Order: sequence, then structure tokens, then C-alpha cells
Amino acid sequence: MTRGMISIDAERCKGCQLCSTVCPQQVIHMASDCLNAKGYHPVALIDPEQLCTGCAICAVICPDICITVYRETVPKQAHNGTQEAVR
Repeated sequence: MTRGMISIDAERCKGCQLCSTVCPQQVIHMASDCLNAKGYHPVALIDPEQLCTGCAICAVICPDICITVYRETVPKQAHNGTQEAVR
């Protein structure tokens, strides 16, 4: 299982929402309660259940290079309750 997180540069974001349309976990949403310096509503990561996998599809589609992706590999649990080694 892989967990991820994204960081969005809200000042560069023009609110095109392309990233939110391709997110397989549907955790990127328009931040309708704030505006950036250019007057755009940026997108925001809304992920209370930590569903983001760090797939980076959002970063690839972003035309303004506003998204940085962080990914952490979580070791799988063995069937007997012990952790497997990550290789």
C-alpha cells in the first residue's frame, strides 16, 4: 500500500480544476472559500481519510506546475501479523 500527499502552490493555481477531474481518489476539490492574489479560487487537497496514493496524475496534468507530490511506501502486513521486509 502506498500513501501520498500533495502540496499545492495556491498562488500559482488558476483554478482550472484539471487535477480534480483526474484524481482517482477524488480528494482534490475547489477551495471556494478563498482567493489567491490573482483572484482565482485554487484547488485544495481534502483528504481526512488519507486516501491519496501519490499517483502524481494531478501533477502531470497541471498546466501551471502547481502540484508537488510526496509518496511514502508502507510495508505490507504478512498474513501471520508480522511485517514483511521492503526490498
